[in-house]
Amino acid sequence: MAEVSEILMSVLSTVRVPRPGDRVHKDECALSFASPESEGGLYVCMNSFLGFGSQFVERHHARTGQRAYLHITRTRKSQKEDDNSSGSGDPPKKKPTRLAIGIEGGFDVEQEQYEEEVKVVLFPDRQEVTSEDLATMPDVVRERVSLSMTGLLAADSVSQTLQVQQWDGEVRQESKHAPDLKQLDNGVKIPPSGWKCEVCELQENLWMNLTDGKVLCGRRYFDGSGGNNHALQHFQQTGYPLAVKLGTITPDGADVYSYDEDDMVLDSKLAEHLSHFGIDMMTMEKTERTMTELEIAVNQRVGEWEVIQESGTTLRPLWGPGLTGMKNLGNSCYLNSVMQVLFTVPDFQERYVSNIDKILDEAPSDPTQDFKTQVAKLGHGLLSGEYSKPAPDPADDLSAPSEPRGDQVGIAPRMFKALVGRGHPEFSTNRQQDAQEFLLHFINMVERNCRSGPNPSEAFRFLVEERIVCQQSQKAKYTQRVDYIVQLPVLMDQATNAEELQEAERLREEAESTGTPPPAAPRAQIPFSACLDALSEPETLTDFWSSAVQGKTTATKTTRFASFPDYLVIQIKKFTFGLDWVPKKLDVSIDVPDTLDLSALRGTGQQPGEELLPEVAPPPLMTPDVEVKGILGSHGTEEDDSLYSPLLSPVLDDSTVSQLCEMGFPLEACRKAVYFTGNTGIDAAMNWVMGHMDDADFSAPLVLPGSSSAPGSTPTESVPEEHLATIVSMGFSRDQATRALRATSNVLERAVDWIFSHLDDLESMEVSEGGRSEAGSEGSRDPPPGPRVRDGPGKYELFAFISHMGTSTMCGHYVCHIKKDQQWVIFNDQKVCASEKPPKDLGYLYFYRRVAE
Repeated sequence: MAEVSEILMSVLSTVRVPRPGDRVHKDECALSFASPESEGGLYVCMNSFLGFGSQFVERHHARTGQRAYLHITRTRKSQKEDDNSSGSGDPPKKKPTRLAIGIEGGFDVEQEQYEEEVKVVLFPDRQEVTSEDLATMPDVVRERVSLSMTGLLAADSVSQTLQVQQWDGEVRQESKHAPDLKQLDNGVKIPPSGWKCEVCELQENLWMNLTDGKVLCGRRYFDGSGGNNHALQHFQQTGYPLAVKLGTITPDGADVYSYDEDDMVLDSKLAEHLSHFGIDMMTMEKTERTMTELEIAVNQRVGEWEVIQESGTTLRPLWGPGLTGMKNLGNSCYLNSVMQVLFTVPDFQERYVSNIDKILDEAPSDPTQDFKTQVAKLGHGLLSGEYSKPAPDPADDLSAPSEPRGDQVGIAPRMFKALVGRGHPEFSTNRQQDAQEFLLHFINMVERNCRSGPNPSEAFRFLVEERIVCQQSQKAKYTQRVDYIVQLPVLMDQATNAEELQEAERLREEAESTGTPPPAAPRAQIPFSACLDALSEPETLTDFWSSAVQGKTTATKTTRFASFPDYLVIQIKKFTFGLDWVPKKLDVSIDVPDTLDLSALRGTGQQPGEELLPEVAPPPLMTPDVEVKGILGSHGTEEDDSLYSPLLSPVLDDSTVSQLCEMGFPLEACRKAVYFTGNTGIDAAMNWVMGHMDDADFSAPLVLPGSSSAPGSTPTESVPEEHLATIVSMGFSRDQATRALRATSNVLERAVDWIFSHLDDLESMEVSEGGRSEAGSEGSRDPPPGPRVRDGPGKYELFAFISHMGTSTMCGHYVCHIKKDQQWVIFNDQKVCASEKPPKDLGYLYFYRRVAE
């Protein structure tokens, strides 16, 4: 032990005590998914506080020379010891009674219990030092190492701080209506029991309005259950805001809902308000489940296999390489589904998994913050089969079902989720997200991180050709844009079971008028061909500015593929807005084919004899209350500035912009809506928003017509000087910085991304000492090279699809089905099973791969 003491003394300067703000990774290896529960445990560097599994700790020691590591191993206790055991001394676990996480009465964050063993290990000889051994060592060694050990064990791990550890869904605010609530002296007295809806006589889910005492049924749920909306309709007719749920009233309170505030609320005068209608709050007993209890029941069922589409069959669990489940970190099923599909694509496998040794060797000192390392770690975890093992049986609990459940040990992508979500207003949270939006977000990150070397996102990248024909001059304009996803509209009027749907709607209206529960609504059957035809149908543009006639006229726009990608992603646009602007999901079944031939949708470019529209910019927006003064353009003079620059900032109606923003639309989209409708009011602007919500640049900054002209066609003064200085400080010339800013509408972050992705093009520019390009006149310049795209036949076969269950992309659950070796496999977080009836007609995102001819 004297030798060990000497070694500790020699490395004492490298042993640190964690301070507030230090990132401590004591739950997960930085380079794999090893944890303290894994075989071999986890080694935490006592200097950098990075964690490493047994297979990577030697690598870290060799690279850094660090010798002291805190070795943490955890052994799972059996459930017989954990639960309801009189010998354990612990009370039995209670069911959750509160819609909360990590607090008394709420859902338990850590359900499983472990026995933990901790010791210091010295490399390279792996000499072990326990707490008892430290007691025999010199004071300076004992104190420093003990403080470091205690600090590491007490510190919150990064994975813990990244997850919601304490959340109370029952914290309610006092209603603004409660203090001065108006109550009618109408003589109404409510009996203590025997309530019925005054409209439909429903006897459950009843709410009493606290203004007039009306007893009415609650809302109808998305599946047709619940009430008939009569309490809500009463509020819409009268404006009386507060209602109490009958059957939840006890001396401690009750469920109170504010229709005006659209939330469960507190009513500090509830006893007084109830007394007005003859209800003695102190004598009432609970006979109905509260809204919180209903939500808890739903949350307890969320992870059950029965709610997944194939619940009617016994599914066979699968194990092995490429069949690894992913733990749900709290509404992370969207991420799990997308990443499972992406790592089925060879481009992603070759970029991140085949080269994993090289990637790990080149990893920076803190690999937890390196995009390439964390993606490689995730890909290896999914494909290696190392973590595709059955989850530990709950301690041989005899009450557990005997059939295989399909649960795996799986992987928990905590570091990956934290890294790809960092700084993003949505993906950095634990809220449910749209899988399509996350797919595009991740592809964007791959693009930024693969500027040199192979770029796997090229597998999905394709060019879209848009042909616009001016109906007055018959001249055409061709543009191309990059895209990664084909969005197909759902045409409800094309349903093949239209008569059945109409009859169901008639029965629903009839049930609503009589107050009886409506029958279950049938699902609309939509032909895939109708959705595809809508994509290729010409679109009429009624407000098109034609450079040929120098005015607004009607035009037609046709969209075609300018290239076909190796892998095609199709999104079915099931999510839309109702007449009340509330988001809703269309309940449709679409006969999505296993094979697809899009050859007929290839664009042909300019046709023989076809004239193109002149490249002339439209005039800037002019408003009646603003005198538009000329700004010197590239050909203007001080005496004659009639050739004003099209970069003139428009004057927008701030009130209209604000109204649109209050509806939840992005600011830049609102500005564009007001601009392109000429300040003509909220209705026109709203129509523009609804017609352009699916545009790829919907939220991009407003770019005035003509502002994206070639370099040199607009004055340098139109580029923000501070942005120029920032890019020039990175080592680029002023001309290069100007070009990048003009190509990205003067958005600094996008300009930096653009300049790094066009290095080859920029390096070929001849720049004079004055910083101006000598490439010749504007007309003689070659256009910048376009994005790199792959092309080939437009024939595809379906290999994966992602399905969504729920009423909105912001809630519900995602699963994915992937075809592996001619067998469909369902990935539902940690469950991986052979699929018996893949619900291909109910998918949200479909993934096709090119069929080799």
